Amino acid sequence: MTEEELQARLEAVLPVADLHDVYVEECQDQDVRLRFSPAAGAEWTTAALLSLVDTSLRAASGLEARVSHLNVTVLRPAQAADVIALSRVIRRDGDRVHAETWLFSHAVIEPILHATATLVLAL
Repeated sequence: MTEEELQARLEAVLPVADLHDVYVEECQDQDVRLRFSPAAGAEWTTAALLSLVDTSLRAASGLEARVSHLNVTVLRPAQAADVIALSRVIRRDGDRVHAETWLFSHAVIEPILHATATLVLAL
């Protein structure tokens, strides 16, 4: 899937509240890089960051996938800036996908959050 195709799918499938001005920067095989922007003057809440985690994991695994198990480690607070998500599929096993995502504030230097998940593909 190309960056443009994934961008169109995200905009078509996700609820408006989960979009956060998402922009697909890179999409290769099972690795995805997304950029999310906060609303003007807003800061990232924990709920919003979890929404970004869900979106980025599904973007790497397949938008029809649903999270069944999730482990999140918050490493530092998010800045009031764009969040970059780097996601990848670790392993596929039948209708199960094991994936991870890293969230970064503004630049890919120090992560603010790491999540691993098992997702179930809707067949």
